[in-house]
This record gives sequence, structure tokens and C-alpha cells, in this order.
Amino acid sequence: ENRPHRDVLRSENIRLVPVAELRGLRVGPKLCQYVLKVLVQSVQLLYTLLRIDQPSYILLQNPPGLPSIAVAWVAGLFWGSKLIIDWHNYGYTIMSLSHGRNHPLVQIAKWYEKLFGRLSDYNLCVTDAMKEDLWVNFKIKAITLYDKPASYFKETPLDLQHNLFMKLAKDYEPFKPRYYRAVNPSAESSAFTERDGKSGNVVKTRGRPALLISSTSWTEDEDFSVLLRALEDYEGFIKEGAKLPALVCVITGKGPLKDYYNGLIQKLHFKHIQICTPWLEAEDYPLLLGSADLGVCLHKSSSGLDLPMKVVDMFGCCLPVCAIYFECLHELVKHNENGLIFRDSKELAEQLKMLFLEFSSLEGKLHKFRQNLRQSRQLHWDESWDQMVLPLLGDRE
Repeated sequence: ENRPHRDVLRSENIRLVPVAELRGLRVGPKLCQYVLKVLVQSVQLLYTLLRIDQPSYILLQNPPGLPSIAVAWVAGLFWGSKLIIDWHNYGYTIMSLSHGRNHPLVQIAKWYEKLFGRLSDYNLCVTDAMKEDLWVNFKIKAITLYDKPASYFKETPLDLQHNLFMKLAKDYEPFKPRYYRAVNPSAESSAFTERDGKSGNVVKTRGRPALLISSTSWTEDEDFSVLLRALEDYEGFIKEGAKLPALVCVITGKGPLKDYYNGLIQKLHFKHIQICTPWLEAEDYPLLLGSADLGVCLHKSSSGLDLPMKVVDMFGCCLPVCAIYFECLHELVKHNENGLIFRDSKELAEQLKMLFLEFSSLEGKLHKFRQNLRQSRQLHWDESWDQMVLPLLGDRE
């Protein structure tokens, strides 16, 4: 199970109320299963919301909004609470990925989101493009509150990088040292770092592989084969004699298509690339982002109006990114400033080649992007919230 971050678990101001996951609704036609699931979830959610202490505000993230928007609105009427919807995307556009835009379920979901979305008291959204779309198509006035990284997304000091790599090396082959050098037998080594046994100093291993990280939900809105094809091309560049580092490609996340893509990964016989799909503890994910050399994002927004949270987190760690193009991505990824935008696997492969040809140089693009990310220190999440949302809620001391 996904455990929340320990800061959430320790906070005196947060109470987690679990809602049981529905199982055993797999009988009968798909449509009936879906309708039954929505009805049961509605009752579950309403029962849970009416049993908590009276809230002043109910803050709801959409999606998923079916049935939670309607349920939260009813609970708000009961409690006399204000309803705030935080629009991260549209549920109906996500449904349309698997059913098509004209499917009756998708049309009902769109009507539902439009109708109940208007019943909120306040609205937040994640891009200016979405703010405009909400107004034009839904007549909903929203405030743009860009996703920001939590404060624990930051660059990882070399000492902590080494501890993390040694921990991962216990279970995952790509993190183990490539060869043991007789020069310094007292050194404790991973594939990327080594700690001197006498002084305790950590250095990056000479000739180390580059660490590429991609985080995915393994769903239809991310075509993962784009990265796999780019890696095949990268392997080809090395075979043709390009002076490129070996690659360790770490893919994190869990989701429905993971087994399918793991099957494809098993069939790839790379000599210079290792692919690893580890299970990470919540605390280790920011540390790994802060230790990587490059992030890759394959998220294509189903609506074209939301931004990938994984890139926000990568930027918090000053990690440059190659991201696949969609309409409003430029609100986050500035091409050639903090990363690169690609449209297909060929373009991604060329970008990997260009960035890693200068891998060990302090003059290269990767280094320049990282410097730009350090200089443009963004607001962290809590600072952004204080500036944008607290004024909405009034002065509540």
C-alpha cells in the first residue's frame, strides 16, 4: 500500500480517515458494475463526511470527481461549509482515453462535472490555460495555483546519495558497483559513488553511468514505448562509437500497464543500458530525484490543460527534464532553459545523445539547465498556498 509521507502521518493538524476499497463488484455488465460502484461510493463518502467534526471548508481535488463533487456539495449543505474545488484536470477527458469522446458514460461524466462544478464556492486550477477553459466552457471563475514541490524535494547531498545507492544496491543490480578496484580496497562502492574507508569522504565514481529517472502511473495517458524506442537508439549510438556514458534508467510508480511494459523491457537485450523498476519508500523518492542526472516525462495531459506534477517535483530537486510536448507544457518547461521538449522517440534519442556527450563537462547543457533551476528558486508549496489561497479563506487566526 502507498503510505503517506511521514510529515503527513506526524502532523497534529491532519487526521486521515480511510474509506474501504470496493471489491467484489465484478458481476454483470460493465456499465451496471460502474453504476453500482458509484452508488456504493456515494453512500460510503457521505457517511464518512457526515461523521467528521463540522468543517468550515471542504477542499476537494478533481479528478476524481464522480461521485465526490456531488457528495461534498451535499455534505457542505448539511454542515454549512464552503466547497472549494481544486481542478487538476477533467475526469471526463481521462475517461475518454479508454472509451472515446462520444461514449455515453463520457458524455454523462462531462454533464455531471459541468453541473456540479458550478455549485462550488471557490475554485483553484493548475494552469492559466485551464483557468480560461473553465470560464469559457463551464462559466466557472478559478484562481491559478501552480503545483509546487513540497519542501523535501531538493538536491540530495553526496553523502545521502551514497547511503541511498548502497541501500538500493542490496536489492537492485544496476546500483551495485561495476567492478572492484584494487587501488582503494577500503572504499565502500555503489555504481555511482564510493566512500573512502579511512576519511569517510564520498566521491562520484570515475566513468560512472548516467542516472536517468522517469516516474509513471503506467496508464494510457503515457506512451511508455516512446522512452524504450529512444533507449534502443541510444544503445545504437554507443555501438556506432559515440563516446556516451552507460545508462541506468530507473522507472518508478505503479499502475495497470506495469506488467505489460515489464514484459517488453525483458525482451530488450541492452549492453550499455540497465532498466530498473524499483519499489521506493515515500521518503526515498525525493532523495532519488535529487541524485539523478536527468528526468524524462512522458505524461500527455488528457485535457491538454494540466501540468505533470512529477516535473514540478523534479524541478524542486533542480533536476533537468526532457518532457513530451502538449499544449500548455510551456507554462512549466522552458525549452532550452530548464529542460528540453520532444515530440517523438527519435527527437528524445537525439536529446539524450546531445546532453550526455557532455556528461562529465561543467560546460554542458545539463549543467547549464541545473544552474538555471537553482537560480530560479521557485516558491515551495506552503509559501504559494499562503500567498494565493489564504486570502480566499479570510483571516482565520
